[in-house]
Amino acid sequence: MSAYNDTVLDHYNHPRNVGTLPTANAVGQAQNSACGDVLHLYLQIDDDHVSQARFKTFGCAAAIAAGSCLTEMIQGMSVSELANLRRQDVVDALGGLPPMKTHCSVLAEDAIRAALDDYNTTSQSHHPTRC
Repeated sequence: MSAYNDTVLDHYNHPRNVGTLPTANAVGQAQNSACGDVLHLYLQIDDDHVSQARFKTFGCAAAIAAGSCLTEMIQGMSVSELANLRRQDVVDALGGLPPMKTHCSVLAEDAIRAALDDYNTTSQSHHPTRC
């Protein structure tokens, strides 16, 4: 019997939104130094909403499932909703993760934070503050 539920296994066996996004205007990367898992997140944000999301994960089944689930969850979200997303939201959407694999959901939250930092930095440089 697998330690993973059907939702996790489905996202692992049939990951959604895999790959890079050439038009991404928000890119984030997160890494777990303990296990070596890495999550790259590519977002296209238009009118302060996620219009497209892609990911590449180098890691275990739970990390791949978290990346896949995350990209489905955030499609259409506003930037403010994205900023409020937490790792537990990903765990809940997956129907739970084994306790020793919850760190994979931290990758998702950290990648979101990094992508938002990138977006805010990039959008600031394209729209300088006027006096």
